[in-house]
Amino acid sequence: MVLAVGLAAFVVASPAGAYVNAQHAGVQVALRALGLYHGPIDGLVGPQTVAAIRAAQLRAHLPVTGLADARTRATLGPLGRPLLGGRVMRPGMFGFDVSVLQFLLTRRGLYDGPLDGYLSTATDAALRRYQRNVRLTPDGVVGPRTLAALVLTTRVPVRPQAVAASRVYIVRSGDSLTTIAQRFHVSIARLARANRLNPTHVLLIDAKLKIPGVVASALAATPTEVRSRLDYWANRLGLSPHLLRALAWMESGFQPNVVSKAGARGVLQTLPSTRDFVEDVLVGHSLPRSLDGDIEVGGLYLRHLLRRFHGKERLALAAWYQGEAAVRKRGILKVTKPFVAGVLALKARM
Repeated sequence: MVLAVGLAAFVVASPAGAYVNAQHAGVQVALRALGLYHGPIDGLVGPQTVAAIRAAQLRAHLPVTGLADARTRATLGPLGRPLLGGRVMRPGMFGFDVSVLQFLLTRRGLYDGPLDGYLSTATDAALRRYQRNVRLTPDGVVGPRTLAALVLTTRVPVRPQAVAASRVYIVRSGDSLTTIAQRFHVSIARLARANRLNPTHVLLIDAKLKIPGVVASALAATPTEVRSRLDYWANRLGLSPHLLRALAWMESGFQPNVVSKAGARGVLQTLPSTRDFVEDVLVGHSLPRSLDGDIEVGGLYLRHLLRRFHGKERLALAAWYQGEAAVRKRGILKVTKPFVAGVLALKARM
């Protein structure tokens, strides 16, 4: 019986110490579709892969380097682009990134179909199994949170993607356009235009201001780097690193630029009112609007709740979700229990 070379069974174990790069597996799938590569889909750039890349470059009249650079990938047809992380993937899509996804799912024992770059029903089912395993919504979509999970759990290298990060600031007593502009490093004129304000008028307390021109990279801090900073602050604040990691994963999937509709922001999704409480009551001074600053705010608040509930994590997490006063008055609400259970389950695995 002859097996088609597209079967995932062709993904082989890597030699000891060899560096497997799932993006290279995507190159191998594209080269195989062109009839230039007949080796295993293993994510290793060995002699066969290099020879196939050289053949593709020669055919496309490109410099023959043996390196699968952007110009080379562009000549490989629809399976040569985009790289994993270059777009949100959904069922029915076709491309290089889907091949990489299939390779990653195969290596985790979740997918046994063909590595063909098509996000088929079988690939979608495997992706949903992966999402359940990492406690994400099993929607079959590779968006920012699923991508962050893949980076964290598989070490697949992903190029940072620049995105506009919307920020909302709640005006506090004593604020002015000048002080807010200085705080966020934007001009007074831009801040006024973004919010249709007259710079000479007094700001209303509790008004929501849009901070313009804040551009960040969705993965400028990779999930691995975020985890490192979480561990740093956990150790500095005397918290369990596993608990802080789990809470951050549940809240944002280790994404530093997430901003909710309610204005919660950062890796730990702290609300402006929470930051105000931490800055005004717990530390008595402003904290940086940065990855480290956001983690410090969340860590200080979590430590505060743990102290208020005598180290009982379930109650502290419930207070994080529904508020301390509500926990003391009504206990852990039904809507809060899945959140608490999810964080504690993640703590045991992170």
